[in-house]
Amino acid sequence: MTAISTILRQHAETQYAEELAALAAVDTRQRPPRWKLSPWAVSKYLLGGTLDNGVEISAKYIGNARVIEIAVATLATDRALLLLGVPGTAKSWVSEHLAAAISGDSTMIVQGTAGTSEEAVRFGWNYAQLLAKGPSMEAVVPSPIMRAMRDGKIARVEELTRIPSEVQDSLITILSEKMLPIAELDDEVLAQKGFNIIATANDRDRGVNELSSALKRRFNTVVLPPPATADEEVRIVETRVASLGRALELPGEVPALEEIRRVVTVFRELRAGVTTDGKRKIKAPSASMSTAEAISVITNGMSLAAHFGDGTMRGADVAAGMIGAIIKDPVQDRVVMLEYLETVVKEREGWKDLYRACRDVMN
Repeated sequence: MTAISTILRQHAETQYAEELAALAAVDTRQRPPRWKLSPWAVSKYLLGGTLDNGVEISAKYIGNARVIEIAVATLATDRALLLLGVPGTAKSWVSEHLAAAISGDSTMIVQGTAGTSEEAVRFGWNYAQLLAKGPSMEAVVPSPIMRAMRDGKIARVEELTRIPSEVQDSLITILSEKMLPIAELDDEVLAQKGFNIIATANDRDRGVNELSSALKRRFNTVVLPPPATADEEVRIVETRVASLGRALELPGEVPALEEIRRVVTVFRELRAGVTTDGKRKIKAPSASMSTAEAISVITNGMSLAAHFGDGTMRGADVAAGMIGAIIKDPVQDRVVMLEYLETVVKEREGWKDLYRACRDVMN
């Protein structure tokens, strides 16, 4: 059996097993059928804090607590949950941790793409069994959603709006009737108590495969907003980078808070189209420049500093990743970035090293 220490990324229920066990030990509140924790404890797991027994629960979501409370309350009803937001607002991260805390299993997932078929949502067939024995339940290959229905657990559908519309609508019967018909067998799978679906979609995909009104009505939509303040975003990046650094066993130092703040400031200013002091308007590039991309830039900078530097991350280590995250259109975005460098970064005190590093990458 593979040792846990060699696994690149553990499932949330494994990585945070001690926290989940500590919450279960002190959780005396009422739990919905088949839930591992009460709604209060699920929310505590996501938002973090100190328990009465002194155990510290790390924050998985940093932001408005009410957003998480509404999401958890939705899953305790017969309504499915749709997490909506711009790219990089931790929709998949929140989805995984909600499933881990509620069902103790975050693995029942359908990844939405343009090629996602109806079989991935409903069920497929084992053709060897089908040829040998004909249509039967033994020949059915259950989808993650079918397994979640049978076990009374949470199923996850990532990037719902990327799935073709006709495949999306196969969810309607599941969500409204809590059953999945198998017409070939004149049979059905009935959802057990505890079953529900968490779907994610990003705002920028609206119009790609927009949800039908019938499907929309069966979801309660919760919008995950971008971090409200720079301090909040810096805290998110710092927390995730530290976790990734440990998982990847990067030998360098943890990035200085000031270096993280510089990357976050650049991303926030270009997203907003204005400097943090509000004195200068800036052209916005085509890239989303999300918090997730800021995390990626800092992690890449850590790796460069660790393996090709002295272990201390500096402006030169983040420049390449930052330019790559910002310049998606090689013509228009390059003009926007050059203007930003000359009018903002160059003039900012203590940022000359970042300016020179970015210019070197772009030349």
